[in-house]
Amino acid sequence: MKQKLYSTMYASFIVLLAVMIISFPQVVLKASQRGLEVWSNVVFPSLLPFFIVAELLIAFGVVHFIGVLFEPVMRPLFNVPGVGGFVWTMGMASGYPSGAKFTARLRQENQLSRTEAERLVSFTNASNPLFIIGAVSIGFFHNQQLGILLAITHYVSNFLVGICMRFYKYKEREKFQLQHLSFRKAFAHLHQARIKENKPLGKILGDAVQHSIQTLLIIGGFIILFSVLTEILRQIHVADMLATGLAFILNLLHLPAEMALPLMTGFFEITIGANEVSATDTSLLIQAIIVSIILAFNGFSVQAQVASILAETDIRFAPYFFARLLHTVIASITVIVLYVPVYKNQIASQEPAMTAFSQLVVHPAERAYLVFGHVGFMITFCALFVYLLLLLNNKR
Repeated sequence: MKQKLYSTMYASFIVLLAVMIISFPQVVLKASQRGLEVWSNVVFPSLLPFFIVAELLIAFGVVHFIGVLFEPVMRPLFNVPGVGGFVWTMGMASGYPSGAKFTARLRQENQLSRTEAERLVSFTNASNPLFIIGAVSIGFFHNQQLGILLAITHYVSNFLVGICMRFYKYKEREKFQLQHLSFRKAFAHLHQARIKENKPLGKILGDAVQHSIQTLLIIGGFIILFSVLTEILRQIHVADMLATGLAFILNLLHLPAEMALPLMTGFFEITIGANEVSATDTSLLIQAIIVSIILAFNGFSVQAQVASILAETDIRFAPYFFARLLHTVIASITVIVLYVPVYKNQIASQEPAMTAFSQLVVHPAERAYLVFGHVGFMITFCALFVYLLLLLNNKR
């Protein structure tokens, strides 16, 4: 009976979605074009190098090397193996859903237990500096200093989420012995992993490119789908109804009710929501709080991408979703605490605060965002052409 109910619900939802798409063809077309533009110009070219490099690092045993070196750090902090350091670093650098992809890949390699993978994916699926600083702060708010505040808030609060999630299923203590730093042992693990792979170099490179592009095609589909879904909800005024309920919660938190609709939109699609927040007429601190919540929640679009990646393993989605709720709470508090020392003092002194952070993260992210805006589509087109050639070669 329960399965019949699910079948009825799924079928009804899909039929309703199809009717809405037919009813609003122009809106759907514009939403699809907007999602495709974001994916092809920024998401695909910015994530592809990280995905390919990550596949090669796993294939050549470098991740095993990193795992041994990071074991003395990752175990005490996050209660995960040392390979979690690789996922955490790559997840922050490349952005979501990279953390989920790399965690699932290591789980398939049996380098993580199920519980360890669920802890790890809860805090490694973060937004990348390119999006926070390039798209949100500079593209939407035209405020580079705000990017420093949002980036620090996002990563600090994500770190605190990892600390909290180390207690997830704490009684299920995996048998491990805390390792001391040893480059010799780390290299031995690297060598053994490379020998075990036992594939020609060309095959490894081809598989890395093919697997990475396949994942990015799935990500692109979800971006377009949720861009369309968000616009349909606005057209049929369902988004307004949901925003009304959210406005009540915002009033309880002493936040302006007019931020309810942009926040609701951001819960579905991050880019659209952040853009709408930047267009509101309210204080910058309120805008920073709402954007931090949107970035922390990841949006249903990213969560659907994560769910599709985790579905290939036995990793459960529920711990990741709980961590997103926890992240929204911590991020909203963190941005309030850091607003004066990181942003207001920086503006008042007219001196670039966090100089090292600006030179290492802000300026490269700004330049990369501008570059991708000009050549991102050509990179995507060329990569898809290479993928097509690899696919035809494998079929032969």
